[in-house]
Amino acid sequence: MDTLANLAMGMSIALTPYTLLLAIIGCFVGTIIGALPGLGPSNGVALLIPISFSMGLDAVSALVLLTSVYYGAMYGGRISSILLNIPGDEPAMMTTLDGYPMARQGKAAEALVVSGVASFVGALLATIGLMIFAPYLARVAYQFGPAEYFALYMLAFCTLGGIGSSNQAKAAMSAAIGLGIAMIGMDKTTGMPRFTFGELHLMDGVDFLVAIVGLFAVAEIFHFIESHGRDSAIGVKLGKILVPWKMLKQTSGAMLRGTGIGFVAGVLPGAGASLGSFLAYMAEKSVAKDKASFGKGNPKGVAAPEAGNNAAAGGALVPMLTLGVPGSGTTAVLLALLLTLNITPGPLLFAERPEIVWSLIASLLIANVVLLIMNVPMVKVFVRILSVPAWVLLPGVTMIAFVGIYSLTGSSFDMLMMVAFGVLGYVMRKLGMPTVPVILGILLGNAMEDNLRRAMVLSNGDWQYLFSSPIAIGLWTAAVLGFVAPIFLRRLLKKPAMPETDPTLNED
Repeated sequence: MDTLANLAMGMSIALTPYTLLLAIIGCFVGTIIGALPGLGPSNGVALLIPISFSMGLDAVSALVLLTSVYYGAMYGGRISSILLNIPGDEPAMMTTLDGYPMARQGKAAEALVVSGVASFVGALLATIGLMIFAPYLARVAYQFGPAEYFALYMLAFCTLGGIGSSNQAKAAMSAAIGLGIAMIGMDKTTGMPRFTFGELHLMDGVDFLVAIVGLFAVAEIFHFIESHGRDSAIGVKLGKILVPWKMLKQTSGAMLRGTGIGFVAGVLPGAGASLGSFLAYMAEKSVAKDKASFGKGNPKGVAAPEAGNNAAAGGALVPMLTLGVPGSGTTAVLLALLLTLNITPGPLLFAERPEIVWSLIASLLIANVVLLIMNVPMVKVFVRILSVPAWVLLPGVTMIAFVGIYSLTGSSFDMLMMVAFGVLGYVMRKLGMPTVPVILGILLGNAMEDNLRRAMVLSNGDWQYLFSSPIAIGLWTAAVLGFVAPIFLRRLLKKPAMPETDPTLNED
């Protein structure tokens, strides 16, 4: 009853015309920010903090505006992922695996609708989970120490072989390249430069946004030029734009499973939406009967990661509000905003400032409905992007990529790095090596190294500490199985398929 009473109080604040207008503006701006390659929710929220202060917003209004931008950006990241194979932000890169193949098959509208509904389901259920389970789920995060986090990251890398590539060795090589790139820069412990070759611009490491835009956007442009657009979604004839009710029903289970996985990943401080999206996709592929269809345009491969990353966005607010520990990069920016407004997150926040917490939760519920209403009808507008002539669209995408990166970093060196990553992505694509493991290696490499070092410090160098808890042992077991099982499963799947192949299929 207390929860309902608190929610009613929050709704009374969130449904005022001024607060509702801020939520709508935030959703619209966030969707655009998410769709633009390279910006992402954390940068979008950070860019709007000075604007919120200049508008003279109070604490509740500023939080409503910026969290609406946050949720809107999580929705918007799927648009360029599906239409152009260019992730709007890092969590959306998993959506490219099946979303872009669907667009190439003329199913861009269906992919956008499924991803929009999955985003709504994930975000809505995560917000309800935040409302009900926040005090309880915060305790789960206490059980994760450096050993458990290191095992969690190992699980992610050991299962990369089943994603985006039929060759596990190539996927492992891609992950190793990503981890190697993550090691570039100043060592936090010793203060010594690593793999910088005397270049000052590399002292801070490689910006993952530069890598994402290069490996996806620039590499896609190179591939388009080489193939003359034969393998691109640009110019593909689109079917009649209708709500795919049958497809939504088929993917409902994937949405719910992705939501649960993403929410738990969001609650764990530092895991974030990227890992939530990845784990949701990995889990959905592992339980699917038609594993071979993933990566070729399976709608479940769109629904699961989209539900996962949006649920992780809501889950990441749990440790921020209850523990004062950000669960992701964007919630770290929101945490800085709260501290600037003299609001101290923690267990006492729910008791001392309930109007802030519950108006925020109410605004998130409203923002989810606004985003669904806003995004599904706009599918007709989004898919028109594919009908723009390539000679207009590709230079525009290139310009947005370069201007976006330069506006964020202000460095011409980063623009050269982006082109270099584009060449790397193009070469890897020619060699049949997936690029997603490279990005995950860059994203998770530093956190993985930090947790390994913390574990070794706590145990005085005893490696057995990495296997000292039931959670860690379970994660290590899953990691080993995740790496070994696909090798045997592929052999089992290929053997019965041999007699069924028709030899006439290879004839002209």
